[in-house]
Amino acid sequence: MAFKRITYKSDIDALDSLLRSLAAFEQKYRMASDEFYAQYLAGKLEDSKDFVEWSGDYQHYISLKQELERKLTVVA
Repeated sequence: MAFKRITYKSDIDALDSLLRSLAAFEQKYRMASDEFYAQYLAGKLEDSKDFVEWSGDYQHYISLKQELERKLTVVA
């Protein structure tokens, strides 16, 4: 599987891109990302290309969201 690296101008741009990607997967599979991720981690879903990508996007989203929340807490 080939990977491509995407560079964003800001964390907000990255967050926007991730949210768009997650929304597309949620619409395609009619499942919320948090529900998908729980089922994926429990081994209830196969390791298809889409699911591996969705899982990676969701992990990246959670990590970025936590980082932004931490930064906002420090500033506040």
